[in-house]
Formats: sequence, structure tokens, C-alpha cells
Amino acid sequence: MKEHYRIGVDVALDVLDGKWKSSLLCFMGTGPKRPGELQRYLPQMTPKVMNQQLQALITDGLIVRTDYHEKPLHVDYRLTPNGATLRRILIEMSLWGEHQVQTWQTAGHPVDLETFDHSGFDQMSD
Repeated sequence: MKEHYRIGVDVALDVLDGKWKSSLLCFMGTGPKRPGELQRYLPQMTPKVMNQQLQALITDGLIVRTDYHEKPLHVDYRLTPNGATLRRILIEMSLWGEHQVQTWQTAGHPVDLETFDHSGFDQMSD
């Protein structure tokens, strides 16, 4: 987080900046997730990077980590009410991105989109 922003969109882009944050937020839209579930959802993300991205989302107040104080270790991550307010933004960004991929494909560019699944952020509450 910076001390000064020019406009609100700069804040939003700063908070969502990171290769995995938006995907993590969308996946958590279906409910609390344990670290192993997050790792299976995004297998390309290293555990170190996952922890960094999760910590940044916690710091920004978008998710919360719950430690159940059990052995073996049982923690999960879930959206905060503030994190859930990103629902409409994430849906619009996803729809725009899907349209852009189709535009590129029509122009003959070899680009692929892994999924059109919106189940995570479709279930987020406003």
C-alpha cells in the first residue's frame, strides 16, 4: 500500500496486483479454503508465493486466516465482507478478459483461456 494514490482505480489495481490474487479471491468465493485446496487449484503457484499472496490479501483486509489450533495443523482462509465486495469487479474483469481472448483468437493469435468457470465469484455475496 502506498501513501498517496491519484485515483481510486490505482488503489484497486494496487490491491489486486499480483499474478495469483484474483484467482485466489475467486476460488475463496465458494467458501473457506485450506492451503492444500488452494495449492491444488493453482498448482503452478509455489507454496512460498502462495503464502506471500495470502499474506498480502490478509494485510489488505480482503481475507482472514483462521487457525483451529488442532494437530495436525488446521487453518483455512476465507473472504472478509470487504473482500466479498470485489465480486462485481472480478466478474466484469473476467468477462472483459474472456472477450479479449476471443478477439485475439479471431485475429489469429495463439492464446488460450483455461476456464470460463465463474462459480467462485458468482457465489460471493455483495
